[in-house]
Amino acid sequence: MQALLESVRDGHVSVQEGLRQWNAGPVLDLGHSRLDLDRERRCGQPEVVFGEGKSPEQLVEITRALQQAHGRVLVTRVAPEGASALLNDLPGAVHHELARCITVGLSPNEEGVGYVVVASAGTSDGPVAQEAAVTARFMGARVKELADVGVAGLHRLLAEQDTLQAARSLVVVAGMEGALPSVVGGLVARPVIAVPTSVGYGASFGGLAALLAMLNSCSAGISVVNIDNGFGAGYAAAMINERYGEPVPGSSSPLQRSEETVCHE
Repeated sequence: MQALLESVRDGHVSVQEGLRQWNAGPVLDLGHSRLDLDRERRCGQPEVVFGEGKSPEQLVEITRALQQAHGRVLVTRVAPEGASALLNDLPGAVHHELARCITVGLSPNEEGVGYVVVASAGTSDGPVAQEAAVTARFMGARVKELADVGVAGLHRLLAEQDTLQAARSLVVVAGMEGALPSVVGGLVARPVIAVPTSVGYGASFGGLAALLAMLNSCSAGISVVNIDNGFGAGYAAAMINERYGEPVPGSSSPLQRSEETVCHE
């Protein structure tokens, strides 16, 4: 409310629009959806739109309202017809086709803070890895992507050890047997968010084999999200990235000391 009043005072928002937003309160009821306009204040990030199951008209109305409230929007799992409607209706909208995401107000990657690495085992894991990368960038993280570094050619991953070690947090995406997060977890002193994908032949059971392998990983420091949930992994990694290295009163952990020498920030 303070920000709204200041916007009215400074002339960025008209009195009429200010009254409309004030009366709307923290929840905006669109009939088909109830938008949580207070989430950014509580949680640090605005509400994200899950595109699956929504009509193009609903997506446009929801996204336009969130853009007006926050100035930026992330829409995930957008079908082609929904993406086309959003691009036609929202100035500045960008379609990340591989990730199946739409963003409005996404800052350039070089303006991000910290360092999140998104590593994927194979090219077929790219859509999920891209969803994680776009999500982390939307949340303000600087992101480096490592594609096709799976364990079938381990030298590809080992050649990127400096990149892995420099990260504040990592998202590791893999299908098939899902071994990559365990290997990465054994190489770095950073939190690893593992993402199983539905990539694989019959006995992979749509990603269940990779999910179980990651849940049973022998490497410490690995957390696992649901199958194909690049958004959840990117979100968690960005939250860790934002908080990583903030000093805890009276503490001096090896991780905090290494942050000073590795990230040079």
